[in-house]
Amino acid sequence: MHPKEYRYTKEHEWIKADGATGTVGITHYAQEKLGDIVFVELPAVGRKLEAMESFGSVESVKAVSDLYSPVAGEVTEVNSSLKDNPALVNQDPHGGAWLVKVKIANPKELDQLLTADAYQKFIESEAAEQ
Repeated sequence: MHPKEYRYTKEHEWIKADGATGTVGITHYAQEKLGDIVFVELPAVGRKLEAMESFGSVESVKAVSDLYSPVAGEVTEVNSSLKDNPALVNQDPHGGAWLVKVKIANPKELDQLLTADAYQKFIESEAAEQ
């Protein structure tokens, strides 16, 4: 369910690194918990982010959730298709509904994120606590 080549945060974001560029989105688990996404707020291109800094939000019929950058870097691109069709996040959270692309400042930060298997264990333990 979680792409093996991605890294994950405990706040339910994913990042796919391709050289110095990281593509960031929210996980299938997160969009499932949120329900129908009705609005996505994304940062401006050029914004510099620190690791785990809030860079926008996702609004669903149930709640508004902050989005957090898995790594420090500079926003190089935003997924403008989400402005007109935020429901894409529900349809393809690990693919076409990516949120931002960042120029990764320190690739070693990726090593501090969860692997797909570790993320799966994390959400299973989180679900068990509820």
